[in-house]
Amino acid sequence: MTTEHKDVRQHILDTGKMVIVGKGFSAVGLAEILNAAKVPKGSFYHYFKSKEVFGEALLEDYFAGYNQRLQSLFSDKSMPAAARLMTYWSRWQDAQESDDLTGKCLVVKLSAEVADLSELMRNALKQGTEKLIAQLTACITEGIQDASLSASLIPEQTALALYELWLGATLLTKLRRDSSALDQAMLTTCKLLELPVSNTSNQ
Repeated sequence: MTTEHKDVRQHILDTGKMVIVGKGFSAVGLAEILNAAKVPKGSFYHYFKSKEVFGEALLEDYFAGYNQRLQSLFSDKSMPAAARLMTYWSRWQDAQESDDLTGKCLVVKLSAEVADLSELMRNALKQGTEKLIAQLTACITEGIQDASLSASLIPEQTALALYELWLGATLLTKLRRDSSALDQAMLTTCKLLELPVSNTSNQ
């Protein structure tokens, strides 16, 4: 694929994401995506055989960028692993409380909607979240090794519990339209990681 073709494909994905994160997948028609991206229908079908295939590619692209940013944070050796982990949760909270749609969680937005509608998109969500949880597990393991986290923690179980906690809190934040669920998630995170609450301040 040439650079020009990659740019067009990425443009469609980027534009489609902004439309879908605001309205959901099913509520957005192909015409709306094409209109927002200012590309003809033929260009869309050149890169994506169907809207479902587009949805799969959209999620794969989302997770690729997300995991790359997470890897960059977790590989920062200038601070202990526990601080990197708490920075991640602080950034998560900031993004979900912001009005900026670019930082919104597509897992929360699309999981319940598409899991029963599209096996392609369900698998993309499953594989993406598994890679994310693996990175969290590795960071917790490193925290135990550098003594910034308690040796009593079981990394994989802790990573899964924390990710589930924050997904649920983000969903409740959408329902309540306030920060109470995310604030509680931060407090619970500190308890699970056996860290002082003062570590919840933005990094």
